[in-house]
Amino acid sequence: MTIYQNLIGGEWVGANATKNINPSDTNEVVGLYADGSAEDTRNAIAAAKAAFPAWSRSGIWERHVILKKAGDEIMARKDELGALLAREEGKTLPEAIGETIRASQIFEFFAGEALRLAGETIPSVRPNIGVEITRDPLGVIGIITPWNFPIAIPAWKIAPALCYGNTIVFKPAELVPACSWAIVDILNRAGLPKGVLNLVMGKGSVVGQAMLDSPDVAGITFTGSTGTGKRVAAASIEHNRKFQLEMGGKNPMVVLDDADLNVAVEAAANSGFFSTGQRCTASSRLIVTEGIHDKFVAALTAKLETLVVDNALKSGTHIGPVVDERQLKTDTDYIEIGKKEGAKLAFGGELITRDTPGFYLQPTLFTEATNQMRISREEIFGPVVSVIRVKDYEEALATANDTPFGLSSGIATTSLKHATHFKRNAEAGMVMVNLPTAGVDFHVPFGGRKGSSYGPREQGKYAAEFYTTVKTSYTLA
Repeated sequence: MTIYQNLIGGEWVGANATKNINPSDTNEVVGLYADGSAEDTRNAIAAAKAAFPAWSRSGIWERHVILKKAGDEIMARKDELGALLAREEGKTLPEAIGETIRASQIFEFFAGEALRLAGETIPSVRPNIGVEITRDPLGVIGIITPWNFPIAIPAWKIAPALCYGNTIVFKPAELVPACSWAIVDILNRAGLPKGVLNLVMGKGSVVGQAMLDSPDVAGITFTGSTGTGKRVAAASIEHNRKFQLEMGGKNPMVVLDDADLNVAVEAAANSGFFSTGQRCTASSRLIVTEGIHDKFVAALTAKLETLVVDNALKSGTHIGPVVDERQLKTDTDYIEIGKKEGAKLAFGGELITRDTPGFYLQPTLFTEATNQMRISREEIFGPVVSVIRVKDYEEALATANDTPFGLSSGIATTSLKHATHFKRNAEAGMVMVNLPTAGVDFHVPFGGRKGSSYGPREQGKYAAEFYTTVKTSYTLA
């Protein structure tokens, strides 16, 4: 079987390899992917540093052409890459193809942004002096991505980093190297100069740590767990480097008495259970007012009974497997915690078997939960959702905001008054009205508050805030 190697300084470099296993069929090895070392990482950083002076001064048309070419190839191969994503992560094939299309759109967007780089020319308060305000690329960017969106999240970090003239050392999650390797291969063939984009697959404790230890990494953009994010922050402060963190969520969806029941159920089911609940924007807390509570729970339970859990590649599958055995254990441990805390297991919670061996778990719904329970406070990152009963809108809003996280927040209501008030007062970076809390556009800012995020927003034109540094120049006329 072919070993997919790391890309360092424009060369594919050999290394020890690890197996990439299909969570829908654990008998299948998706591929063998390099397991990089600290030395590999240091070599990649050195290559990125050497390539930075030329790439940071490259023409905007060159960047545009490369990013456009990459976006076009991803779109042309959407079915193939979507199937690869489904095989290595367990996302259903329609979801995986949709994520691949989004990655293509991200590259298309930043190909356009490369042609829209701009600054300001303004007069000084002093006579005969001109002022220019421009944005310079930051330098070597360390990119660390998670396993739950193995093509979209790398795309929304790599594309702006290249657009604004930075060089990259990229470490994808160990569980999902295949999609990352494919993106890097596409960009490499699209014409990137040697050393501009470097891929080092491997363990976070080895590759990630070597990135954190290096004084030559000017910025690190990280998406992953809160605990690891704190370590990225501490190490970055020591080196006075810029850092951007996207971490956990315990996102609420409020359902008011006046909600359209069908809209509320569809939004809640999508938010909480699709992508196997493995989204930082998933709604794992459903905060429901008394008047609609029983009808909503009954309708949502009926909806869950129709959802098919099966192999991610099989037609008709709504929910694929959990990503691996460790995450499956986390999910089942939290189910037991919920029972012990006194929540009522209203649906699911059982391991299930299918034609192929995999990490299959029924979607799980708890009712009679409180906002103080661990299942309502801690991110589970699986298809496990709690319903919290509240008296009215005011209690619903207070409960929604009572969390250490603040990524996404949603409300189901037909009241313009409540929708408007919620948008203004929800303590989250993104607010959804009558929509799932998961699912965002590629051209607008993404990010949260409190324990969910730190640093400038990702995506859209706001990405420039992280990937560039502002320069002010004065000239005597």
